[in-house]
Amino acid sequence: MKALLSTVAGGSETLELRDVPIPDPAAGELRVRVLACAINYPDVLIIEDRYQFKPPRPFSPGVELCGVVDEIGKGVEGWHRGDVLLATCSHGGLAEYCVVAAGNAFRLPANKDPAEGAALLLTYATALHALRDRAALKPDETLLVLGAAGGVGLAAIEVGKAMGARVVAAVSSEGKALAAAQAGADRTLVYPLDFSDRAVAKSLADGFKSAVGPHGAHVVFDPVGGDYAEPALRSIAWEGRYLVLGFTAGIPRVPLNLALLKSCDIRGVFWGAFAQNEPARHRQHVTQLLRWWEEGLIRPRIDRVYALVEGGHALARLASRSAIGKVVVSIADAKPVADR
Repeated sequence: MKALLSTVAGGSETLELRDVPIPDPAAGELRVRVLACAINYPDVLIIEDRYQFKPPRPFSPGVELCGVVDEIGKGVEGWHRGDVLLATCSHGGLAEYCVVAAGNAFRLPANKDPAEGAALLLTYATALHALRDRAALKPDETLLVLGAAGGVGLAAIEVGKAMGARVVAAVSSEGKALAAAQAGADRTLVYPLDFSDRAVAKSLADGFKSAVGPHGAHVVFDPVGGDYAEPALRSIAWEGRYLVLGFTAGIPRVPLNLALLKSCDIRGVFWGAFAQNEPARHRQHVTQLLRWWEEGLIRPRIDRVYALVEGGHALARLASRSAIGKVVVSIADAKPVADR
């Protein structure tokens, strides 16, 4: 089979398309003929050796996919060859075949696009865990979303609206503001890319405060970090909840006196550990997401679809922070094992 492999630490240009053996499922696993694999920021980090998980090389990145069950490992019940599923894995999705734990697999609803299915689990499950479990978001509260045109940002907008919140979306361009509005944001704010002086940060803090209103943001959803974190924290409400999800703009240094003055909480969100440690609750969340998807309350937005041979370009686009929504690699031309 063909697989896009990381053979040395480095950027997307280091990935190589190679022939490798088709994997066999172990007990409790399913072998999947991959139809589509979504790209996420951890894929960018993992090939650069900047992620907390470092698989032995050579390995294929890609942690969420949609595919067809091809082989069933011992002890697995409820699945049959030919079933179409969504799944997450630690790595290996950018290949024609991948093995996944049966406990991490969910059925693709009928008549749903495999590319959208591949783009659903990671971002929407993260958003729901963040807003429901970590923030306890309530109806009519104000939610400020940073990086709101990325995959997890757009998911947070839609999940926030499904939970009844007023959503303010902060983005870096007018085009991204339009996408956030189309996802349901009640208000959008375009923030600067240049933080060359302190006046820019103060202006952004004032912009956040104006956008969220006089009572402040009850919840701040931050997958960006960097110089954006402090201005956003300054706009938080009394006893607000600041959610730390990632650092695409770098790890910030936040003055903790702000937490004291606002009597607010700064809460970390590690969805992967949550899904591993509390699988029953995670499955409940995914069941809710699939229901919302079928009802039209959420829908993954696909920025671009690449072929497997172009998978490096897919990672590069995500790393550039220019994508609006999810970047997906289509592997739909993979053939069943019997035909190879």
